[in-house]
Amino acid sequence: MIKDPPLLKIRKDFARPSSTELAAFANLQTGYAVDAMSGRGALDYRIKPLAALAAPMVGVAITCHCGPADNLALFAALASAKPGDILVAATDGFTATSVTGDLLMGMARNLGILGLVTDGMARDLAGILGVGLPVFCAGLTPNSPVRNGPGTVGLPVVVAGVKIESGDILLGDNDGVVVIPRNEAAEVIKLLPGIRTAEASLEAKVKAGLGVPDFIQSILDSDRVVEMR
Repeated sequence: MIKDPPLLKIRKDFARPSSTELAAFANLQTGYAVDAMSGRGALDYRIKPLAALAAPMVGVAITCHCGPADNLALFAALASAKPGDILVAATDGFTATSVTGDLLMGMARNLGILGLVTDGMARDLAGILGVGLPVFCAGLTPNSPVRNGPGTVGLPVVVAGVKIESGDILLGDNDGVVVIPRNEAAEVIKLLPGIRTAEASLEAKVKAGLGVPDFIQSILDSDRVVEMR
């Protein structure tokens, strides 16, 4: 590189979902949101909460790209976040050092931030649990990051295989994290009642004793199945 990049690139202005759109995802299982997006939208299975959640986490993504072994951009994201936001820290999947700990999460709580999602690692488990904010990450390590940069805040990132933009809706529960792109939220919301109804109907049938669902029985009874001897 001929010239060093800026220490930080920050985008402060971005479109946000409405309060009505956010409310539509309150207490929603991540699986329902995925079903409304053709079975996709979840981060890699390794991104899990550090502790079991009593209720789903829902908020607006505020992104930062920290890169490996650094968290300068994550600290800068604190200054851009608004109450109800969820920090998203992209580390390129780096797992040799942590990207957050209890003190940073305590600062986030003081600002009204709802949680953090990262493809990196965390540290200070006892302290983070004491703070009480959900942290979705790849695991734990005591190793510390530096704060040297470069990094970005507010720009698109890729975390655990999924593109996330500031302003997207994040939904997290004990199964993992789902990204609902802001410009798709209205369409997803339209599909949720039908998904809830279908889920409730099948659940009732299972409780009533259903063993083989109708769709598989119809396939088994069709000429699309050849019985081998």
